[in-house]
Amino acid sequence: MSSRNVLVLLYDGVQSLDVTGPVEVFSGVGRFPGHAGYRIRTVSPGGVPVRTTSGLTLVPDGELESARPGPGTTLLVPGGRYSGDFDPGLTDWLRAHGARAERVVSVCTGGLLLAEAGLLDGHRATTHWDACERMARDYPAVTVEPDPIYVRDGRTATSAGVTAGIDLALALVEEDVGREVALLIARHLVVFLRRPGNQAQFSAQLAAQTAQREPLRDVQQWITEHPDEDLGVEALAARAALSPRHFARAFQAETGVTPGRYVERVRVEHARRLLEEGGEGVARIARASGYRNPEALRRAFLRTLGQPPSEYRRRFGPGAGPSPPAGRPGTVPPPAPP
Repeated sequence: MSSRNVLVLLYDGVQSLDVTGPVEVFSGVGRFPGHAGYRIRTVSPGGVPVRTTSGLTLVPDGELESARPGPGTTLLVPGGRYSGDFDPGLTDWLRAHGARAERVVSVCTGGLLLAEAGLLDGHRATTHWDACERMARDYPAVTVEPDPIYVRDGRTATSAGVTAGIDLALALVEEDVGREVALLIARHLVVFLRRPGNQAQFSAQLAAQTAQREPLRDVQQWITEHPDEDLGVEALAARAALSPRHFARAFQAETGVTPGRYVERVRVEHARRLLEEGGEGVARIARASGYRNPEALRRAFLRTLGQPPSEYRRRFGPGAGPSPPAGRPGTVPPPAPP
């Protein structure tokens, strides 16, 4: 049965975009002829307006205490500011009623609320990168995966920080009503149709520190824009007007990774996007990403993602289903640490 009811929990200190991002996606379905929209309902403790982290006030449709999710309902728990203990009213309600929903979904640190209520016990999950360590420490029954932007595990679905909730909502819409509608909504919102759940919370540039010195920062940007060029240390050092030895030391000191490791991350990320978005042959993708041949690309994928390009395309390329196959859905192994 497709879930066509969405129940959204609101509370003081909720992150506004965690609420409005997915709600905009779900509400968008009803704008297209021939597609019944989702019935969206927001609730808060006592049914009172709540103040978000940005200062906006959200007025709920009703009170949490009388809400009863059931079959056909997606229960959406957005993230927010959790500096201490959780509101016992929220966690008690989730323990009592959360398991009755057809799907339980969290955005950002909303995963901590689900974990506190025991709804993620025995499941794989993710949350905002800054809260992954806390989730793993405080909830050992949860298998925390810090790298993906979202993780699907049975009836639970958890997403990383803020905008990842939009990606997860689009994946759920695609599952419920098809890729065409999800694509139209994504275009309307000017976002990616389906950023795969395995995609890292950090791009190669964000995973490494940004260099402070202008020549090194410019070289970082140039690498990202020209993955198919000569990106050896000598060529990059010449671009920065430094000796190769000085360049290599300075680059690692300022970014936290060696030039070679940074280049490989950028090239693999570029190849991943090409595999996800189009049908070009692996040999052409390898060349466009700076690899001499498909075998060099294959070795890089095995080192960083734990699977060859052909398997990656099968799971996440055009025509792949909205959910990856059984095993480790929605994820690939994270890149090796620097």
